[in-house]
Amino acid sequence: MPSAETNPLHSFGTLPRFDLIRPSHVEPAIRDLIETLSVELEQLEKNLEPTWSGLIEKLESMSEQLGYAWGLVGHLMGVQNSDALRDAHSAVQGELVVFGLRQAQSRPIFEGLEALRSGPSFRSLEGPQKRIIENLLREAQHSGVGLADAERERFNEIAAELAELGTKFSNHLLDATNDFELTIMDPSDMAGIPDSLKALTAQDARSHGAPEATPEDGPWRLTLDAPILIPFLEHGQQRSRREELYRAYVTRASSGEFDNTPIIEQILSRRHEMAELLGFSSYADLSIDSKMAPELSAVEDLLEELRSASMDSARGELDALREFAAQDKTRNDEGSESGESLELWDVAFYAERLREARFDYSEEALRPYFPLPYVLDGLFALANRLFGVSIVAADGDTPVWHPDVRFFRVTDAGSEPIASFFLDPYSRSGEKRGGAWMDECLGRNARTGGLPVAYLVCNQTPPVGDSPSLMSFGEVLTLFHEFGHGLQHMLTRVEHTLAAGIRNIEWDAVELPSQFMENWCYHKETLLGLSKHFETGERLPDELYEKIKAARTYRAASQMLRQLYFSSMDLALHSKVRAESGEDILLVQRRIAETTTVMAPLPEDRFLCSFGHIFAGGYAAGYYSYKWAEVLSADAFSAFEEAGLGEPAAVAETGRRFRETVLSLGGGTAPMEVFEAFRGRAPSPDALLRHSGLTSEAST
Repeated sequence: MPSAETNPLHSFGTLPRFDLIRPSHVEPAIRDLIETLSVELEQLEKNLEPTWSGLIEKLESMSEQLGYAWGLVGHLMGVQNSDALRDAHSAVQGELVVFGLRQAQSRPIFEGLEALRSGPSFRSLEGPQKRIIENLLREAQHSGVGLADAERERFNEIAAELAELGTKFSNHLLDATNDFELTIMDPSDMAGIPDSLKALTAQDARSHGAPEATPEDGPWRLTLDAPILIPFLEHGQQRSRREELYRAYVTRASSGEFDNTPIIEQILSRRHEMAELLGFSSYADLSIDSKMAPELSAVEDLLEELRSASMDSARGELDALREFAAQDKTRNDEGSESGESLELWDVAFYAERLREARFDYSEEALRPYFPLPYVLDGLFALANRLFGVSIVAADGDTPVWHPDVRFFRVTDAGSEPIASFFLDPYSRSGEKRGGAWMDECLGRNARTGGLPVAYLVCNQTPPVGDSPSLMSFGEVLTLFHEFGHGLQHMLTRVEHTLAAGIRNIEWDAVELPSQFMENWCYHKETLLGLSKHFETGERLPDELYEKIKAARTYRAASQMLRQLYFSSMDLALHSKVRAESGEDILLVQRRIAETTTVMAPLPEDRFLCSFGHIFAGGYAAGYYSYKWAEVLSADAFSAFEEAGLGEPAAVAETGRRFRETVLSLGGGTAPMEVFEAFRGRAPSPDALLRHSGLTSEAST
């Protein structure tokens, strides 16, 4: 294999040389790797020994090498997208899919796995080893290893198509988002907009050819990036501008050259055909087969329980919003004064006004208290209190892909290095996809001593001028969420690479640590510890904390329904009924909306065209995972509440137990066993409903 000096994508086992990686490296690196691994695969098949060292460790090595190189390409596609990188990615993606299927469908390897599972040595293996073997067998079956030749050929065609369609969907969404911009010249159109957003949009205008732009006089450049879109919808008094932005957002990637509608239809059709080839009645059933949920009906029961507990409260929240809007005489909405005229582009605006009226604070008023450097200090201090780890900045120790990216090292008690991570915090229009995510750069490798390395990627408000990034409370929650994922990757103690960290964890359990970490943002000591006014140095006042805590359940039922709407729509789209009926995807959306929303989507709403989680990510027929895991995470946090959040020793002891179970066991133990090892019992939705200010007569 070429050396790292020849091609930086071949430097497996080391921190990536982002200063050297170029799109031109992708095709030769991936093709050379496929060629090398193809020879290794043939040798393995010819000389296969159905033992752990003779089979599994060799599969681990192959997986690590390929995952490293292709993982780097995928990472850069998300954070530093370009035409050249897209072309290179597209050129080799099909070849990579072919090789992946060649390995997954290998009969000698499958038979070797079966022989290992049924052989005498299996009983002497550790639990994580047994679980790896079982999951490899299931993955092979889901990859078509048992299909006849003609069916396997069709399966492989579908797999290649789906990989290409997912990439195309993602690229269309990024392009459509970047294609929209609205330059505001009239200061009256910026009425109500916070100074922080004026400064950001003026700075954006200057970077796009308006050197004279100022926060006071404009012009201001509006985009569909979250740090601009969300605060404008929440604060912009000019209703027609809110409507313009809202309509653009919910119709992204639904027309013209970036239209994702036909791509969605193709994806759904191919997925259903794939499921049927594998003997499943629907893609939803295929998805559930590898999840923590025992069956599809268990998921549907949970979603219905949460929906029933939320619907009446959500209707009440909407009534309150309409009543409040009807009383407001400052509306800049072309003369409409009736609360009955409340439209979808008014909801965020009046929800924020009602929050201010009820709790006497605004989200924007919180930003000065949450500059990113202090939020990070508070987050790292919490990780130390709970899990006994220290996190120190190591900027400059390794190259990064953008000047805003930071690098940190994680050490255990006694200063033993255990992990590191990159943090890419800010939104970057044009090259970085929206949302937030955690991914792995390197996994833990006990055989070589390799330590885990994570990517933490957010899209929060960037610095403006000389001011640091001032975070909204929602952005703080997001950072804690992704850090929770990172902790599970970095604090793993599983000795076997294929089950270390987040690997091998069922998709509907993987959100447990991330959503668990969000709860700490409502803990007084933690929140005050990560706040510091960027100008005065003042900590968040106690009374402001109490208001945030009181507002935690504000519109919680509406937020619950939003997630249930997405989850139910995802399952319906991937159901047998939809596949056989050929029901139009937009009709499916409207049908699900009738029972999961209190304000119907616009007739022209094309949210599905930007639903990247299920059409370009890993959540297909699995978006429910957020709610399934939120039951686990809320219940897990309630263990800290029961121990006493004001008792440092009790918190530390409970945190140690959380680390030794949820964060350490990773994919080496079944998730229900992991949860019960921490909690001492099966999970219950009671804590989630309590944290949301909702009640339920049922309990599971």
